[in-house]
Amino acid sequence: MTVTADVCVLGAGLIGGSLMRALGPERAFGWNRSAAGAEAATAAGFAVTTDLPDTLRRARESDALVVVAVPLPALDAVLGAVAEHAPGVALTDVISVKGPVLDAVRRHGLGARFVGGHPMAGTAHSGWDAGDPDLFRGATWLVAADPGADPDTWARVARLAMDSGARILSATSAEHDAAVARISHLGHVLAEALALAGGRGGDLALALAAGSFRDGTRVAGTAPDLVRAICEPNRDALLDVLDDCLADLRDARASLAERGTLGPLVDDGHRARRAYEEAQAGAGAAGEPVEVTPGAAGWLEELRAAGAAGREVRPGGRPFRPGD
Repeated sequence: MTVTADVCVLGAGLIGGSLMRALGPERAFGWNRSAAGAEAATAAGFAVTTDLPDTLRRARESDALVVVAVPLPALDAVLGAVAEHAPGVALTDVISVKGPVLDAVRRHGLGARFVGGHPMAGTAHSGWDAGDPDLFRGATWLVAADPGADPDTWARVARLAMDSGARILSATSAEHDAAVARISHLGHVLAEALALAGGRGGDLALALAAGSFRDGTRVAGTAPDLVRAICEPNRDALLDVLDDCLADLRDARASLAERGTLGPLVDDGHRARRAYEEAQAGAGAAGEPVEVTPGAAGWLEELRAAGAAGREVRPGGRPFRPGD
């Protein structure tokens, strides 16, 4: 398998900065919009500048894997620069919603060597100083299996995730977005609502708040603009999940008002939580990862089937290319 010695990270915030730290300055270089972030990364030994064209020229000349690690509102401007200065590079991203990213990449004519990615890791903090080289260790990293995915780029993105300590799952961008609406984006919305409910209780309620409030509102500590950038681009999937959740809450409220019981919500929720715990416990005990050779006949279908079953995947063999 071809593995590049260089990874170019565009955006040295929490995720991009953590990725650079995980790889080390020998492998990773990059760009950051703010001078303060670039200077902090440079002080830590990384070649990070505020000159995007120059960074992209270096990526093009070294055939680096370019990782887009900017918030979604900045994506079009960054992709425009990639299309102008390094249109043929292998390209991935770490943005939390995949469908809008894939659409933007295709609009800019960059789809041939693009494979989307999303490491399921983060904190409520942001910026270079928030980075952690161990952020991805043991985390799940979605490496997209969209139709027409380039086998060599898929293998490089998968290797990047593995080198960062993550385990790989694969699915289409649409499948990813439907899933994360349920297990991530809805969580942000509910955390904000729970924090607001607690705040409305005044000083007494906040003084009494303990573990369940702390844990349930953790992600409400995320900067509001970042929460909007994470959740709002996945509007359609999130609306469907909100409808499901609101229906459950309405039923529980009606049951409590009419019969003095929360009804099936507590039992069903408990079972769902236990299913999550069993899935997490079994993630490392579900057998060997499914090994898929990128570009081989039916490889994308294999990836999607493994993803639907929650099975870890790894690249195997040398990626096939047209004409092999």
